[in-house]
Amino acid sequence: MSNKLYVGNLSYSVRDDDLQQQFSSYGHVQSAKVMMERDTGRSKGFGFVEMSNGQEAEAAIQGLHGRNMGGRDLTVNIARPMEARPPRSGGFNSGGYASDRRSSY
Repeated sequence: MSNKLYVGNLSYSVRDDDLQQQFSSYGHVQSAKVMMERDTGRSKGFGFVEMSNGQEAEAAIQGLHGRNMGGRDLTVNIARPMEARPPRSGGFNSGGYASDRRSSY
């Protein structure tokens, strides 16, 4: 069993230390990270916790999935690898390069 957990439905006030503390009663927490918006610095409402081994991870799932933390019921399960996303399109000057335009004079 994997020891990396996805933790969803987090209150926006939860930080890394809060996750660390909550999960430490189920074993040694190797890392705890709340994902943050790059531009605003606000929580995205989910994070990841890595426990020392699969047994501790399973104990944390059993103990914390559905438990209320900060006014929200947590979703805790085994983290899945991130799926590949298609490349972004659009945005500024997506039709070509400005240097491609030639003046007619």
